Amino acid sequence: MPHRFVSYTIAGETAVRVGTVVDGSVAEITPPDPSFRAGGLAALLAQGSQAACQAADQAIAAGKRVPLDKVRLLPPIPHPGKIICLGLNYADHAAEGGHAKPAYPSFFMRGATSLIGHEAPLRRPRVSTKLDYEAELALVIGRRARHLTQSEALSAVAGYACFNDATLRDYQRKTPQWTIGKNFDGTGAFGPWLVPAGDLPPGASGLKIESRLNGQVMQRDNTANMLFPVVETLCLLTEALTLDPGDVVVMGTPAGVGYARTPPVWMQPGDRIEIDIEGIGVLANTVQEEA
Repeated sequence: MPHRFVSYTIAGETAVRVGTVVDGSVAEITPPDPSFRAGGLAALLAQGSQAACQAADQAIAAGKRVPLDKVRLLPPIPHPGKIICLGLNYADHAAEGGHAKPAYPSFFMRGATSLIGHEAPLRRPRVSTKLDYEAELALVIGRRARHLTQSEALSAVAGYACFNDATLRDYQRKTPQWTIGKNFDGTGAFGPWLVPAGDLPPGASGLKIESRLNGQVMQRDNTANMLFPVVETLCLLTEALTLDPGDVVVMGTPAGVGYARTPPVWMQPGDRIEIDIEGIGVLANTVQEEA
């Protein structure tokens, strides 16, 4: 049975728990090493995939479960040390925005305060109505890594999740740097859970990826079409910086985003946006106006 790791809270509590989803319920993972609990899912993943999966299997065997609809799912890694994103990583998306095929990835950063989990409100801020969706594959780093080679890059990946890199397009274009339009609070949906890398094809390649807005398919592509696949991306990143357990890399979006349509399509309060990646699951959020 594929493992699906979650970070979550239970109503009336503030403590962040780590669990695995099975048969519509969540089994809490409580490994014997208390540092796992203190460090959350990132600390568990740092022990290695085998240890993490064994802990999940033990939790399932223990039989103590909470119905999935009774918990609040958080981003799988609620507070990543780094969130590194790629722009223009599908040729058709680059073309629809008037960009040439890049020779090097367009890297930018997100902050942890922008993240929300599955079914949390996706916030449209009071200062803009130009809120756009972006279906993306996210990977989570499982071990400290620098100067990765192609042969070892995938050993640094703990697992994969869905991501909606929702963007305020007018703010993105106020400056040559994309950072401000990509970091509004409550715009980076991440989840619904983390699927271990071993449960998916190498590099999560060959998976169908799509976004649906109010049930209508807006983007549809395949992760095999990424211009800079996971291995190459990790090799390039670790030329420059160290990746730590729990860091997140978000792999870019296919064509079909709202700003490139005629007329443009912006997400409105009450809209339902779903990111669906084969073998991982469906990340769903409803747009809500900022109070």
